[in-house]
Amino acid sequence: MSEFKDKKLLILGANPETGAIVEVANKMGVYTIITDYNPLAPAKRLACKSYNVDCLDVPALVDLAQNERVDGILVGVADVLLPAYQQVCQILNLPCYCTKEEVAVFSNKYNFKRTCEKYGIRGIPEYHLDNEFRESGQANIRYPVLVKPVDNCSGKGMTVCYTDGELQMAIEKALSFSRGKKILVERFMTCDDFIIYYTFKDGYYSVSMLGDRFTCSEQNGVSPVCLADIYPSKHTKLYFELMHNQACRMFKDLGVKNGVFLIQAFVENGEIYVYDPGFRLQGGAQHLVMNAVNGFDQRKMLIEFALTGSMGAVDLQKEDDYMLRGKTAGSLWLLLKEGTIGTIEGLENLENDSRIINVLQRFTVGDVITSEMIGTEQQVFARLHIVCDSRDRYKETISELQKRVKVFDAEGNNMIIPGVNVSFL
Repeated sequence: MSEFKDKKLLILGANPETGAIVEVANKMGVYTIITDYNPLAPAKRLACKSYNVDCLDVPALVDLAQNERVDGILVGVADVLLPAYQQVCQILNLPCYCTKEEVAVFSNKYNFKRTCEKYGIRGIPEYHLDNEFRESGQANIRYPVLVKPVDNCSGKGMTVCYTDGELQMAIEKALSFSRGKKILVERFMTCDDFIIYYTFKDGYYSVSMLGDRFTCSEQNGVSPVCLADIYPSKHTKLYFELMHNQACRMFKDLGVKNGVFLIQAFVENGEIYVYDPGFRLQGGAQHLVMNAVNGFDQRKMLIEFALTGSMGAVDLQKEDDYMLRGKTAGSLWLLLKEGTIGTIEGLENLENDSRIINVLQRFTVGDVITSEMIGTEQQVFARLHIVCDSRDRYKETISELQKRVKVFDAEGNNMIIPGVNVSFL
């Protein structure tokens, strides 16, 4: 990829998941520059150059990009950075895969929900509180409910409530995590969790993966965090019957042309209820499975777009296959309890296992899991991405890995939260 040699790419955000974008860009010969307000953000050590500029500070980002004379800008794995990414690209007249209008819909849960409703796509049933979040709006609430900020991600600011007393505290918490001081109070769903993942290229909307997601039920009062997912989904046919045409009309009317996009939803009694959009690469790294099975890398496509305005030569109609060419794939998420990591076992030599296509370890010995991390993706110790020839083999692999990997604190107490019941997969 000599065409990209020494091209300068500014990447916004430096969490562990964004590190994979930096590594791919480096291999393409790109000169990578990354910025994050956290001086110790892990992806910084992978880039050619790093800064501590806050990714929400648009004027500072513009100055940085101009001083470095970057050829392109790309947002990392964080929804909250989308507005700043779009604004900086617009000011500097650099390629951006999202418009201001698209960002307003796809980075705000409330706006996304209202927009979906216009196209006959259902959102989770919600309760409308008054402007003071007081009694008149709470009269008909049936518990449990999930309270969440409309403009944050990864479980931050979310609380499951079972009583009126818990509700008020949850509202205050959600507001503290919302930049726009807006929240949603929705029915807490206990049905099938469903993932819809797209690749957009030149106005063509390709369904890349449809999966089932299994979350932790051991942590009362906080947002459920993923334990494992599996692709293809058992709800694949239902999606195309109920939602695909409506979703494509929505994308077209919004003017969507390029990018990658995830929708999380629930399925209950033959109906799909959407709840969370993500207009960027995901922490769950579905793109790794797609690359392993279908042979094209969304990271390369987005990097190329940032530098040229084109997603490249991939022919999605030929190369993208949401049925994964007959394979079964997904990821295992290992969650940690509160505490300090003392020892880690079982991650050795996994790169030699043909079923394991990637291991992302987010913590090491001595790292601390705080109470604030519980119920968010910050408590994820590692994600293991898996591709197998059959569903049964996939279940066996998940079971083996859950028994193999161990994390203990200094006193020898197990820190890993009980994993997924493989019989549900």
